[in-house]
Amino acid sequence: ILEMHRNLVIATTTFVMLLTASLRADESEAREETFSARMSNVTLVGSFTVDGRTDGPPKAERYEIKSVTKVGGNLWTFVTRVKYGNVDTRVPITVPLEWAGDTPMVSLTDATLPGLGSAFSARVIFHGDRYAGTWQHGKVGGHMVGRIEKTKPAAAREKPAK
Repeated sequence: ILEMHRNLVIATTTFVMLLTASLRADESEAREETFSARMSNVTLVGSFTVDGRTDGPPKAERYEIKSVTKVGGNLWTFVTRVKYGNVDTRVPITVPLEWAGDTPMVSLTDATLPGLGSAFSARVIFHGDRYAGTWQHGKVGGHMVGRIEKTKPAAAREKPAK
């Protein structure tokens, strides 16, 4: 009877562990699908600061995102149009994405971004319709903050105002 009880406990424990792992995998997959759908055809509209500069308000920034897809592990590809200063380029950027519970965060450390250069570091969180974070490019860094807006179709953006 003791042996049968021991086997029942082991079987029950194993079943509970497998069920829990399966539920976590389902939750993780749902969370990732929601993030991918939420971040497709959006524009990050906000501003950024540069540490040590006090010559005016934060600078405007816009990042158009066509799509976001998981490519494996914690790597995700953001198909983007990046505009800041004199830079205006379209580029797929593959970056690590970490999760703090249900909150996704891009986590770059001294990364090279195609067409933009190297030594980029950033921590950017996405929560609801907002984003915020820190950025570093070489010795220059600052903060960024803004809204996540659905991108309007090109025809709607080009219509003249009446």
